[in-house]
Amino acid sequence: MSGIFKHKVLLPKEKLFRGFDDMFYAPHSRHTEVHADDINKNPNLKLLSVSDEAGVYIVEAKYGRQIFVLGHSEYDANTLKAEYIRDKGRGLNPIIPRHYFPNDDPTLEPSMNWRSHGNLLYTNWLNYYVYQTTPYYLEKNFE
Repeated sequence: MSGIFKHKVLLPKEKLFRGFDDMFYAPHSRHTEVHADDINKNPNLKLLSVSDEAGVYIVEAKYGRQIFVLGHSEYDANTLKAEYIRDKGRGLNPIIPRHYFPNDDPTLEPSMNWRSHGNLLYTNWLNYYVYQTTPYYLEKNFE
């Protein structure tokens, strides 16, 4: 699974998705899969975001204490291209990342359509799930 895929927010009131559009794009690059049915069977897990084409994207456990992101929102515009070229150079015959290169032509430069979502994802995670929930005690000791 390699490419840029459209995802939907399943629980829009989750703090993790503040500022998100109902649909957004995110890169995937993997050789494995996690099935939504398996997550839905586990009462300790909550499916937050999926793609019709790429499958599971974000899962929450333990009331936000664990967030599992199965895509690569942190990727730069050329990361999938670099992976494709690397694997091609190794003789692995990789598939062209889907929905990434214009007209699926790896000689053309890809555009980045996931930057704002990636920034929001990490900003919301750090703000609402780390910063605002971590106890912080500062003792004034200037001696």
